[in-house]
Amino acid sequence: MNEEVTQVRQSDGSWLLESSCFLDYPIDEVFSFFQDAHNLEALTPDFLKFEVLTPKPVEMRTGALIDYRIRLRGIPLRWRTEITDWNPPHSFVDQQLRGPYRQWHHTHEFVAQDGGTLCTDRVRYRVFGGALIQRLFVRSDVDRIFRYRLERMRELFPGKETAKPSTA
Repeated sequence: MNEEVTQVRQSDGSWLLESSCFLDYPIDEVFSFFQDAHNLEALTPDFLKFEVLTPKPVEMRTGALIDYRIRLRGIPLRWRTEITDWNPPHSFVDQQLRGPYRQWHHTHEFVAQDGGTLCTDRVRYRVFGGALIQRLFVRSDVDRIFRYRLERMRELFPGKETAKPSTA
């Protein structure tokens, strides 16, 4: 499966990031990992110094609020998201209420496919400072974050080896 991260400017001035990968694990097992909001720390690169502040366990459901702390280019920031849609094991949506973006709407989709799970992230976002700030700083940071996420998902859910028949 082709795994990549793409970003495309939308006609309304927002940006749409899409990223997907196939994991050779059942959808329930993959979704279970995402049900723990604290697992996001394992999917986030160290340069962000990302920390979930909401105490464990976070009850993931529509309306759940999750607080984080990050360092963006060395600047400490608080980030709050709300789960605006919760549809286990197929999808969920988190939306920024407070944080580093003018808009952040992140859809996580999980599709059972060929005995495994196709995981897709779609993020519609807007930045403070417009296209110049997007081009100079944000685009490369967001790309780096989601490429790291793909790499970590492959590490956390390595491909299962297929047993080869003996040739006796």
